[in-house]
Amino acid sequence: MALTAQELIEIERLLAADGAEMGSFVELQRRFPQLAWVRCDASDVADQPFRQFPRFDLHLIDGSDHCVQITADPTRATGIVLAKRNVGR
Repeated sequence: MALTAQELIEIERLLAADGAEMGSFVELQRRFPQLAWVRCDASDVADQPFRQFPRFDLHLIDGSDHCVQITADPTRATGIVLAKRNVGR
């Protein structure tokens, strides 16, 4: 099931909120159980993020083919990589 425009808006709203931390990851998993969720450090992902937030980079996962890949197309997204940025270093 692909990511809808409304789901993307809600995800972005949660990540843009002041004080968003990794607790947001658990909340996002709870709200969107149909999506695959991966969390990691931003330095672990070489691809350009779909969106950037103060504490996180958001990458979209396309798992519709045999191999999972990062995509910039929300209509192909079946999951999210939430990459924590090292803020204040």
